[in-house]
Amino acid sequence: MSAAELSKALVGRKLSSVEITGAHLDRIAAVDGDIHAFLHVDNEGALAEAALIDLKRGKGEDLHPLAGVPIAIKDIVATKGLPTTCGSKILDGWIPPYDATIVERIKAAGLPILGKTNMDEFAMGSSTEHSAYGPTRNPWDLDRIPGGSGGGSAAAVAAYETPLAVGTDTGGSIRQPGSMTGTVGVKPTYGGVSRYGLVAMASSLDQAGPVTRTVLDAALLHELLGGHDPLDSTSLDAPVPAVVAAARQADVKGLRIGIVKELGGEGYQAGVSARFNEAVDLLTHAGAEVVEVSCPSFDYALAAYYLVMPSEVSSNLAKFDAMRYGVRVAPHDVDSPDAEQVMAASRDAGFGDEVKRRIILGTYALSSGYYDAYYGSAQKVRTLIARDFAAAFDKADVLVSPTSPTTAFPLGDKLDDPLAMYLQDVATIPANLAGVPGLSLPVGLADEDGLPVGFQFLAPATADDRLYNAAAALEALLEDKWGGALLGQAPVLEGAR
Repeated sequence: MSAAELSKALVGRKLSSVEITGAHLDRIAAVDGDIHAFLHVDNEGALAEAALIDLKRGKGEDLHPLAGVPIAIKDIVATKGLPTTCGSKILDGWIPPYDATIVERIKAAGLPILGKTNMDEFAMGSSTEHSAYGPTRNPWDLDRIPGGSGGGSAAAVAAYETPLAVGTDTGGSIRQPGSMTGTVGVKPTYGGVSRYGLVAMASSLDQAGPVTRTVLDAALLHELLGGHDPLDSTSLDAPVPAVVAAARQADVKGLRIGIVKELGGEGYQAGVSARFNEAVDLLTHAGAEVVEVSCPSFDYALAAYYLVMPSEVSSNLAKFDAMRYGVRVAPHDVDSPDAEQVMAASRDAGFGDEVKRRIILGTYALSSGYYDAYYGSAQKVRTLIARDFAAAFDKADVLVSPTSPTTAFPLGDKLDDPLAMYLQDVATIPANLAGVPGLSLPVGLADEDGLPVGFQFLAPATADDRLYNAAAALEALLEDKWGGALLGQAPVLEGAR
């Protein structure tokens, strides 16, 4: 059942939250040994919250539409009383003394929190293989990656371990796992969802958003998470767009859909391109007007991103110094180490290779004599990308592309080739650099390997409702064609190790 269906069953007293939450905890116990979507499961806390919601509903209290529907949260979001490790050894065992704003909103609405999901360390990766606690596996094929960095949230939703999850998207970390697991992933407009309580990777790029199995579920969660937060200086002081109404409208007649020339063609898997073109044809037959748009600066987006992002990583991760919280390691070859030696030893032991790589890149890009040549130039390219988006949206209401150039690749396939790994985000990165919203919707299975393909919608900043309208319309057309949801075709996971 979708989250919307579970909500109806709860309101109609056909199911209790304890029953629903218990069923999902049972599912986690049965299959997560194979998938490893969760780093921490809060059985006691989730069931206690579910019982409280059932009690309130029994008394006739006015509750949020999603009250009683369980949710999972990416382990980069601060949760009071629950571990928050960011997939890193340097935060092993850290329990925050406060909740992120989005967690406060989830708790206030009465959604039982099932636990924290696995991720690439500090959200640095495109496969969830860079977690210090082991990789997550794709429910479609356990020998393949689920995408990253939020592969845990996407895999948990795809494996029916949770109906809803929260992810974060810095360069595609909600949308790209959505593409590879056959789930719906949304990156809201930058500033549309509070970042207070998210452990920062790259502050000008990070954005939390929903991971679900349907477009309507994503809209319901987006509406709950979004809205102004005075604790976040980058939060937009504006109402949440009418995303739920747009998802229910689902009508593309007269909608101008722009195919981005630079986000396709050479380098894209044949099966990915085929499913993308078929989905465009469906939209055309439903009354949409399709035009091609060119965004030439997108060719430089990947290079600009891998200067801006590591630079901000270098700054943000300086706080992990072993002095205030986290793992502290004393150098083994020094009898009386000073603070700097302890910091160096702790960061060496606590950070993984990918995190160290990006810190070094960022520190170099920000160093004296190179700042203008690297970081400054990347920021100029970022401005050009935003201008390309603005010009494209003069011609089209939404832009579309494949979400990822390939389907899920085998575990270990790209670990020794960072550049090949980085290319997985080539279609998602421009949205983060410009701050515009994006949504990934599953549109079928690739012929080569039978794995899910994602279709990306992009909209102007604060026009998130356009994403939901177009995506919901395409989702309905596809499900009518398939005779049900794509995840219904996923292999059944039986038993657990």
